[in-house]
Amino acid sequence: MMPAFHRRKAEKVTRTILGLDPATDHEMIIDGTMIAASQWINYALHRAGITRTEFDIMHAYFVTGFERQYYALCASPVLIDSLEAIETIRPQHVRGMAKTGPAAARKTLAILANLKKTALKIGKVQRAYRTAGQTR
Repeated sequence: MMPAFHRRKAEKVTRTILGLDPATDHEMIIDGTMIAASQWINYALHRAGITRTEFDIMHAYFVTGFERQYYALCASPVLIDSLEAIETIRPQHVRGMAKTGPAAARKTLAILANLKKTALKIGKVQRAYRTAGQTR
């Protein structure tokens, strides 16, 4: 998928979840931040030329140790770290019965805001980096 499409999807999901109330809709907010986060990550990595547009990151736990380090060095550790943080919060609040849902939703929104800010700052990387270990 092209970077601009990822950005539009991230912005659309974010607009939707910002209209929800963390007190009553924390599950949807947390799930939405995870979806938007993966879109921002793919936007940044594709735009920088780090990953091909045919390869999208969906979950932090699918990223190998090598890829995680490579993305962090070429772009920013904030990308995958943010998705992992949201994915760690998600199970107990979306599938479980944790009583801290509203606070967790607000936390994932803050993580997403920082991820977006980081993704928008990442530009094209030098050719040497892009070819050094690009497997995807």
